[in-house]
This record gives sequence, structure tokens and C-alpha cells, in this order.
Amino acid sequence: MNVYFDNAATTAMNQAALDAMIPALSETYANASSLHTAGQLSKEKLEQARADIAECLGAQPGEILFTSGGSEADNQAIISAAKWGAKRDKRHIVSTAFEHHAVLHTLQKLEKEGYEVTYLDVHEEGMVCPEEVEAAIRPDTCLVTVMYANNEIGSIQPIAEIGAVCKEKNVFFHTDAVQAVGHLAIDVKAQNIDMLSLSAHKFHGPKGVGCLYARRGVILSNIIEGGAQERGKRAGTENIPAIIGMAAALKDVLSRREENAAKVSAMRDRLIEGLAQIPHSKLNGHPTKRLPGNVNFCFEGVEGESLLLLLDMKGIEASSGSACTSGSLDPSHVLLAIGLPHEIAHGSLRLTLSEYNTMEEVEYVIRELPGIIEYLRNMSPVWESLEKGETKHVI
Repeated sequence: MNVYFDNAATTAMNQAALDAMIPALSETYANASSLHTAGQLSKEKLEQARADIAECLGAQPGEILFTSGGSEADNQAIISAAKWGAKRDKRHIVSTAFEHHAVLHTLQKLEKEGYEVTYLDVHEEGMVCPEEVEAAIRPDTCLVTVMYANNEIGSIQPIAEIGAVCKEKNVFFHTDAVQAVGHLAIDVKAQNIDMLSLSAHKFHGPKGVGCLYARRGVILSNIIEGGAQERGKRAGTENIPAIIGMAAALKDVLSRREENAAKVSAMRDRLIEGLAQIPHSKLNGHPTKRLPGNVNFCFEGVEGESLLLLLDMKGIEASSGSACTSGSLDPSHVLLAIGLPHEIAHGSLRLTLSEYNTMEEVEYVIRELPGIIEYLRNMSPVWESLEKGETKHVI
């Protein structure tokens, strides 16, 4: 059996996206900036996709800026707020310790340029407290950036409450919603979100395309210079087929969001129930306030890379954390942020499901994983030391 449980890394394109993109690739090939008939047809398709995505988010079409994906959108949102703040002598930013590296690395770059960043604690279950956000905001704060749902442990943050705090304090609020869009209900106006990043390939759209929602009145700074596309805020000829595919994919998944969430959550909960029977295992993230398809466990005495290789031999495709850092030998910064020691964080397993998965696949993983864990533990001197009582179990 082949089981794809790595949907947080990327998803398979859905039929709606494929059906929309194929004719676009062969027919809507003209440059949307051209004045001739073919160019204006491309422009019409581009603006219809913009309107469709805006409607899905509760935004206005003019508030949607197309990008190459979530990382670019994160960069532009944060850098824009930072530059706006610098002009007003506001160089303080509030974020968290377990953001995606597209956010963290941008913040680290800004720190080298003289900005100060407060990284909030996310506590054992990976949750940000709105009260702590409020306490961290200062007169010189220009931005709060908190991810909507964590890409590794799936914890869903109280975004509406954080947005309300930021609105009251008159501070820009950005959320990296790459893992949330298409899976959770989002209304940028009701939730007081000023800027939001998304990426199509996380909700069955094509790779290499995403967008930044920026509320009207937010002044964006360019990070790509060149032409006057996207209201002059993002140079480069628009990838019309991918943008069309993104809009089609998002509309399709949202039309069945509640149905899909119920199906995927049931599989998630059964998987959690099954894996929790493995001795010295730990579920990471909030037990209930988590993405429908996210399961993240640590198994004491097991190294994550070996676990993934043996799972792959059984036809089970998973990950140990963010796909963006899969080549790193360092333990997950997300797991360290929720207080796990290095030796436990190294043994993490992330299984992420979609509506295309089945309960049969879940049961297959539940049957196969305990034997793999036992095999790895039997070869581990660390586990031998734990079992002999020479060192104490952490889990």
C-alpha cells in the first residue's frame, strides 16, 4: 500500500485546478499587460481570479496581490510594515518563537538592521496568548506577525482575538495563513487581519503561486522591482494559468470545507488514538485546537530520519517537520519552542492527511508503525540505557 501523509509539505492538485489550468495554458497565453485583444482576455481572467480569491477571504479584489507563494508574501508583508514603522520611529515587532522560517529569517534580517523583535512564548501546547500579545505591544511597535496555524504541530491560534488586540492598539497585524487557507474558515475583516499570506499548493492548487492580502490603507513596499504589474507593487509578468488554477482550487475546497474537515478530523483522531498506544510516545500541539489533518508525535529513543526511511520502505510517505528544513540536522525549532529537549525533538514524526486519504490507510499506518518503532529502539544504545534505568525517561 502507498500512503501519502505529507500534505502539509504539499498537496496533489485537485481536478478543479487541472480543469481550469489546461485551457489557460493553451489559450490564455498573452501578457495581461498588453493592450491587444488577447492581452485583455488574459487581463479579464486575471482579475476574475483575483475577485474569486478575495471573495473566499472576505476581502476586496484590490486588496489581493499575487506572488510566487507564501514565502514571498511573508517577506513583503513584514518588510512593508517595518519600512512604514521606520519612517515613524517605530522599530519594534512582536512575533513568536515557532513561526515558519520565511517569517523568522526575515525578522532576523531586520534585527541586523536595528529592529527589535519580541518572540512570544508558545507554551507546551503551541498556543499564543492574546494577553501576552497585548502586553508585548509598545508605543514603538509597528507590527505583530503570528501564524494562523503551525505547519509542524498544527496548533490553531486565536487569530480573531489577536487581531482585536492589534486593532485596539493601532498596530498592523499579519498572519502567515499558508497552512490554514482552504482548511479553516477565514474572514479577514471580521478577524481584523491587516495582511495575510497564502500559498496555492497547500490546498490542492499549483506550486509556485500564492498571494498577499493587504487591507486597503496598508502601504506595501516592493521587494521585486521591474514592471508595473500588481499595481506596481510586484514586478514580473503574471503566471495566469497558475493564478487561475489557484482560484479554482480554493473555490473548490471551500465549497466542501466542512464536509472535508469532518472526514479528515475523524481520520486524524483515529490516527492519534492508535499512535498514542505506543509506549513513551507524545502528541505534540494542542489536542483539539489543531488543523484537521495534522498529527505530530515524538517517540522516545528513536531518531526521526531513520524512522522516515523505514516508513518509506513500507510505502508510507511522511516527514519529521517542515519540508523547507528537511535537510537540516538540527532538531525542529518548533518542538524546541514548546519545551521539548533536543533528544526528544530529534525523534518527531509529522503525518498530515487530506480528504484524498482513507481510513484504510490510517489503519495501515497504525499497524505498521509500532513494529518500526520497536525495531529502531532495539538497535538504540540510548533506548537500552533508558530501559536499564541508567537514564530517566522523558516521555
